[in-house]
Amino acid sequence: MQVNIPLKIIGLGRYLPKRVVPSSELEVMCGVPAGWVERRNGVRERRWVTDETSSFMSAEAGREALEEAKLKPNQLDLIINASGTGEQAIPDTGVLIQRQLGLGASGIPAMTVHTTCLSFVAAMDVASNFISSGRYKNILICSADVASCGINPKEPESASLVGDAAAAVVVTRANEGDASRIHHSHFKSFGDGAYLTTIMGGGSRLHPRFAGHNPEDDLFHMDGPAVLRMVRGIAHEFLEELYPGLSKSMVDVDVVVPHQASKVGLMMLERFGWKEEKIVRTIETLGNCVAASIPVTLYQGVRDGRIERGNKVLLVGTGAGLSIGGMVLTF
Repeated sequence: MQVNIPLKIIGLGRYLPKRVVPSSELEVMCGVPAGWVERRNGVRERRWVTDETSSFMSAEAGREALEEAKLKPNQLDLIINASGTGEQAIPDTGVLIQRQLGLGASGIPAMTVHTTCLSFVAAMDVASNFISSGRYKNILICSADVASCGINPKEPESASLVGDAAAAVVVTRANEGDASRIHHSHFKSFGDGAYLTTIMGGGSRLHPRFAGHNPEDDLFHMDGPAVLRMVRGIAHEFLEELYPGLSKSMVDVDVVVPHQASKVGLMMLERFGWKEEKIVRTIETLGNCVAASIPVTLYQGVRDGRIERGNKVLLVGTGAGLSIGGMVLTF
């Protein structure tokens, strides 16, 4: 779907937890053979938090993004938390990020855009419309996920896949004559897949105070094969709706920044005719970082010089829901 909204990413930031967790540690935890995790999921190591919180990581990434944007925190007009996992039920994590940035008395609005693994891309879409309307000028988008706390060792495929990380961007309206803009943006959700990727507890239906509460309801569950089957059935049509021709080639896209869903999920991208060397990967060293996955990978691509100003970039992925989304932008 063509949108053509002048928007520019003027600052990027990232925060990785101090603790590096090799896959060998997960193999012992989950009771699987040595080498199983990397063969199955493609993850060699990932980061897990020790004393870090989601809002702390977001703020650290946000400070780097603000520094690159040459802005002070009080020059922000809006803070968007775009994370798949919240720090707590109430208040919204957006205000906790605001507080961590030293802006607790500022009044700068803070909110959350939550579409699990697609939260960052959805927040970019929301921010672009706010900026296009003139409502806000400088918007900080933070994605931080602490998924390690909810893994279930009885499900080694998903437990060994996830990592913790944070990334942030500062976006503003692109100046006249600047090539930076969002060209295409599209999202679809299919509730028939709602229970394929889920944490059942934590809400009002299966609250921990209810009699007979099952602690495993508070842990992450994913039926990976069923998710892949569903995605295969909807991906081609979605990509054509996002940008005609994208299901058969990269069209004029220079670089693909996908959600690092899994080794098999990334391999599936080859069926669209996308060149492997044009796809940025971080799954080997960071795992699947939920909503932070796409912006962390975008950050890596920029810092490695694989994404430069003027490049056309595809951000694309799937999320619980089941949802699928993508965005084509000029960086």
